[in-house]
Amino acid sequence: QVQLVESGGGLVQAGGSLRLSCAASGSTFSINAIGWYRQASGKQRELVARITRLGIAGYADSVQGRFTISEDNAKNLVYLQMNSLKPEDTAAYYCNTWPPATTLWGQGTQVTVSS
Repeated sequence: QVQLVESGGGLVQAGGSLRLSCAASGSTFSINAIGWYRQASGKQRELVARITRLGIAGYADSVQGRFTISEDNAKNLVYLQMNSLKPEDTAAYYCNTWPPATTLWGQGTQVTVSS
């Protein structure tokens, strides 16, 4: 089994930066790709960025050029560097496999961007 734990959220002013971390444990060899997702209040959860085991990354149009997903396979960590944050980036952020597994949704980490 795989466990994923998110961390690194917080409150930041518009234009600021945050780095989120996703720590994977358990049967990590079974993971082919990891995605960062977010869910804003009253909205559906959406994919923000994803990265494959080979390091191929993809981004939602709304974060392209501002967010960077990266991985440290030796440490079983996946990061989401978020720069030039906007109030509309405010959401709970989650990591999961890509595509997502229902059983792997965790508590998430809250990101709040003030204007």
